[in-house]
Amino acid sequence: MRAVLDVNVFISALLAPTGAPARLIVRWLAGDFELIASKQLLSELARALAYPKLRGRVSREEAAAFIDLLRGTATLNLDLPNPARASRDPADNYLVSLAASSASVLVTGDRDLLELASELPIYSPSSFLAKLPA
Repeated sequence: MRAVLDVNVFISALLAPTGAPARLIVRWLAGDFELIASKQLLSELARALAYPKLRGRVSREEAAAFIDLLRGTATLNLDLPNPARASRDPADNYLVSLAASSASVLVTGDRDLLELASELPIYSPSSFLAKLPA
C-alpha cells in the first residue's frame, strides 16, 4: 500500500509522539506501507516547521533531521499539475494530484480534504492505521 501523508500529519507526529500520526511514522519505518513524497511536500513541511509557533517545540536540528529522513527514505515523485477535482483550499490540490499520480491514498487531518473521501481514497490518520495489517 502506498500513502501520501499531508504536512499536518507530519507536524502532528512530531508534536505528539504517542498519537496516531506518530504511530503512522513508526509503521512506515517498519515497512508497513510505502511513503510517497515530493519536492513541494517537503518544501511545505520545511516552511511550516520554521514558523515561530512551531520553532519552540521542534528545533531547527530536529526539523532538518526529519526532513532529511523523509528525503532519503520516502519514495519521491514528481510534482504534477493540479487535478480538475480538488479541495476547497487550492493550496492542497497538489496533494490530491500527488496521491492520484502515484496510486496512493492520501492521509490528512484537513477537513477540506477529508470531505473528498467519498470520491477519492482519503483517510484520517486513525482510519488509515486501522487499514494497515496488524
